[in-house]
Amino acid sequence: MMAPRRPAWAALLLALAVAAAPAPAPAGNQQEEALADSVRLALSNAIKDATPPTPRFRDPSEQARYRNWLETMSYRLRRKLPDDQTRNEFLATVWYEARRAGLDPGMVLGLIQVESAYRKYAVSIVGARGYMQVMPFWTNVIGDRNRRALFDMQTNLRYGCSILRMYLDMEAGNLYLALGRYNGSRGKPEYPNAVLAAWNNWK
Repeated sequence: MMAPRRPAWAALLLALAVAAAPAPAPAGNQQEEALADSVRLALSNAIKDATPPTPRFRDPSEQARYRNWLETMSYRLRRKLPDDQTRNEFLATVWYEARRAGLDPGMVLGLIQVESAYRKYAVSIVGARGYMQVMPFWTNVIGDRNRRALFDMQTNLRYGCSILRMYLDMEAGNLYLALGRYNGSRGKPEYPNAVLAAWNNWK
């Protein structure tokens, strides 16, 4: 016996409901793993430093390059973050935290594009939070157990950049594998390839 056919209007309502539902952030599931005490201490110290994101420059040419980067990236990101002050504060913090962790700011922007599409309050289906989709367990491992702080812009970016730096060191500088670890999909190509492709938009 054939199942009764769903009325056309019911199918339309279902399609509209699916389209209207908020899409979860495409983050993976960073895995909690055993860390050496020295690594845990280094990470903890890195995220505890409350220094505001104030850039320092060695010479005027470096400062000029930074201003040019900020102006260029602000122009490219204006559709995602339309408020000028929010966008410029975000970019200044990305630049500061990325450089502080020894990462390329453009690569971090690419990762954020893939992880949260620049949504400050993004939450993935596995609970990762904020711009860089940091898993809440990290606040227990290296932080002060304040999970709400992961929605703070600088806190989220600092956690994310510090964790990615740790993975990069664990993988002996192999960015492809480090990105896989960050996403909880080490060895699978989809996520690293997506971040590396997005990075090209921010070079």
